[in-house]
Amino acid sequence: MLVLAALCLTGLFSTEIADPDFWWHLKTGQYIAQRGSLPVPDPFSYTSNLGKAMYAGEEIVRYFNLTHEWLAQGIFYAIYRVTGFPGIVLFKTFLLTGFCGLAGLIAARRTGNFYDGLAAGLAAAAIATEFSVDRPALITFFMTALFIAILEFEWKLWLLPVLSLVWANCHGGFFLGWVVLGAYSAEILWRRGRALESRDRKFLGIAALSVLVSGLNPNYFRIVEVLWLYRRSPITAALIEWRRPYLWGPPYAFDILLYAAGATLLIWRRRVRPADWLLYIAFGAAALLSFRNIILIALIAPMILVTYFPWRPKLSPRMQSAASYAALAGLLAWLSAGLARGDGFRLRAAQWRYPAGAAQFLLDHHITGPIFNTWDYGGYLIWSLWPRQKVFIDGRALNESVNKDYRRALLNPGGELFEMGEAREEVFIRYQIEAIVMNCFEYTTGTIYPLALALAMPEQTDWKLVYDDGPSMIFLRHPSADMPLFSQARVLDHLEAECRMHVDRDPENSLCARTLGFLFIRTKNPDRAQRQLGLYLAHPYGGGPDLEAARAYQQLFK
Repeated sequence: MLVLAALCLTGLFSTEIADPDFWWHLKTGQYIAQRGSLPVPDPFSYTSNLGKAMYAGEEIVRYFNLTHEWLAQGIFYAIYRVTGFPGIVLFKTFLLTGFCGLAGLIAARRTGNFYDGLAAGLAAAAIATEFSVDRPALITFFMTALFIAILEFEWKLWLLPVLSLVWANCHGGFFLGWVVLGAYSAEILWRRGRALESRDRKFLGIAALSVLVSGLNPNYFRIVEVLWLYRRSPITAALIEWRRPYLWGPPYAFDILLYAAGATLLIWRRRVRPADWLLYIAFGAAALLSFRNIILIALIAPMILVTYFPWRPKLSPRMQSAASYAALAGLLAWLSAGLARGDGFRLRAAQWRYPAGAAQFLLDHHITGPIFNTWDYGGYLIWSLWPRQKVFIDGRALNESVNKDYRRALLNPGGELFEMGEAREEVFIRYQIEAIVMNCFEYTTGTIYPLALALAMPEQTDWKLVYDDGPSMIFLRHPSADMPLFSQARVLDHLEAECRMHVDRDPENSLCARTLGFLFIRTKNPDRAQRQLGLYLAHPYGGGPDLEAARAYQQLFK
């Protein structure tokens, strides 16, 4: 049963490489390996050091973002050099499966019951599946679970300072190690007071040493200041992963575990260990501040539930045997269903998401002038074009004023949807942009980038469409005579093709078709509207009925 559970989790987490930030992590690892130095100043973007800081401390955040993950990036690149993309996927899978496995191991140790551990590990996976991305943050999640496991088992405590040093150079989340050590140290002091035993003093010394050695990283102990500065950053505020999770509405794994664990702590509060109270409060506060932290509840909540929830069914030996076989059958069904759908064991990169063809076009035609690219494509363009070409922007969030100009050019806030606008043109002129490399949607929300619509207008003659494939388009201001030129009307064809490609391959993110359908209704293009709304209704967002879209679709046939 344990082997089957591990296989199920491996299949769940071994998804293809689809995170746009992975590519600049990989390129940074290559840079560090080949140059033997940190990427400071930023070598990959020509805009990183332009303009004035928009808030005090922005330069500190920029340096931190360039340096705090250097060891993890080096590990990623080393794995890639040896194994290619399959090794990267398996490394991600190991970290997430290990995270869930450690949660289950701690739970089983506390209760002495294998099935409690199995349930806790699978409950953790219900949230961890949202984090199946190839980023250094996975090391933080795994290390947090490993620290708690070492302290729970009181096993090889001397590892903690060593792990702290590694962790502090892999990801800025290493301060969670301080939180874990602080919680267990506080528990010892609460229970022992001044009557500390020798092993207590040994632990407190190791905990202090672990915190001290974690300062041996490019930013020392500046993580505390940076976390405060992040809350002032407009870029951070705009990122979905830094927004607060929703707590009301259709229940999902996070809020169920959060509320259930909180209720358990309150009802059986007299039995609760101080360390569990402290970890739940700290991890819960972090999760409520931003979505990127909700995985911490996947670790602490199942542990709390199996430890303190008093009700256990009393089963006869025959019923216990039947329950074991039922659990075994459930795991087999889960694994079989996953294999049939082909969801897991995808040891590859999702190349269809990225502008591989566009990057090759730029290289083949020796286009080296400044480019304007969408945020999603910055990482891949760094990987494929540098050092021949630098990007305008990417996911490293390095420059607030550049990000503000990026949003002006891409979204034209306050301007007309279908016009280039003076603000947008001013950005292109100021940065001397010669090429635009873009996709057309933010797929989580289904938002169409207004720049794509402006470039589709017949009266727009400054930018010529020279390249168009499934994921991307290229516009040039001054194309050479030997380049193919396409009419602006082809942009609308591309909008439909790009959205369909994503919906066909990732039907959970289908809102682009809904947005396109209503746009085409507004612009009196019923044939295109029918196609897009029909596509959306075949894969409605969230799986439930969308009455507004259904009514609009029916009206098109009248």
